[in-house]
Amino acid sequence: MSNNIEVSNWITDYRARQIAGIQFRRFQGEADYQNMLEIILGCAKTDGLERAETLEDIVNTYTHLHHSDPATDMLFVEIDGIAVGYSRTWWEVEGSGQWVGFQVGNVLPEWRRRGIGSSLLNFNEERLHHIARQLKDNGELPSNAPCVLDNFVSSTEVDRINLLERRGYKPVRYAFEMVRPDLENIPDLPLPEGVEVRPVIPEHMRLIWEASNEAFRDHWGYIPDPWEAYQQMISDPDHDPRLWRVAWQGDQIAGMVLSFINKDENSKFGRRRGYTENICVRRSWRHQGLAKALIARSLQALKERGMTEAGLGVDAENISGALSLYQF
Repeated sequence: MSNNIEVSNWITDYRARQIAGIQFRRFQGEADYQNMLEIILGCAKTDGLERAETLEDIVNTYTHLHHSDPATDMLFVEIDGIAVGYSRTWWEVEGSGQWVGFQVGNVLPEWRRRGIGSSLLNFNEERLHHIARQLKDNGELPSNAPCVLDNFVSSTEVDRINLLERRGYKPVRYAFEMVRPDLENIPDLPLPEGVEVRPVIPEHMRLIWEASNEAFRDHWGYIPDPWEAYQQMISDPDHDPRLWRVAWQGDQIAGMVLSFINKDENSKFGRRRGYTENICVRRSWRHQGLAKALIARSLQALKERGMTEAGLGVDAENISGALSLYQF
């Protein structure tokens, strides 16, 4: 397959046909990582997003992709040989058996509203439809398995929202980004009887991954984290398991909070924020105050590292009442 793609193959909006020097092409390997970084950072201010990615972050992400092959699942658009946008697709299967096709697309603000985003979205949808059909034809997915296309969108990404709504997408779930503006008055909360927090060692990683997947399996839209996601996390330069708080009872993991500090983000935005993420408790240990006790210990750990605030993301309709749980 040629690396270059005829413009007519993917331009579905007549406006894009009027752009002189436009060309669509495939992924060109590591040489494209810098292009992607410049596009991501170039979109951030217009889209109201706090982005602090580095080239190292992108390399780490693309080294550990799951169900996504950049050679076939990415499309780049250039104007006179300069990359101005790109898209990528991937897919997963929810615990319910529903197949979900995911997609992302970025176009530099100065080139928006000219049909480029529509063309990238068209490629993404066609690619995901093809993958779903192929999986069913090969018997890797039941023929009656429901299939949906999904996007993660921030409320500040007005251009992306408008594009998706014109294409018929509708919001089905909301999430919040929460911030604790200070790390004072952290409560001293006891662990349930027989439960203790132990230091994390490399041999624990797969056990933590398995316990996390089990704990989240009854949540809405549950998709098991592939091992590649954990490999990406532990390969991140900011990975520091000394910040993690993992609770054990005997040889069983009861729950966890996997905190981290994004040093590049803190430097860029002039703050000292840590994150308390992947908060989960396995079923047998729920409703005993374990989550709050682990969060309190995580906040204290961040404070000891010199952080002055903490953040996390949470599903607005989390079945465990997480939204209220984190407000303490």
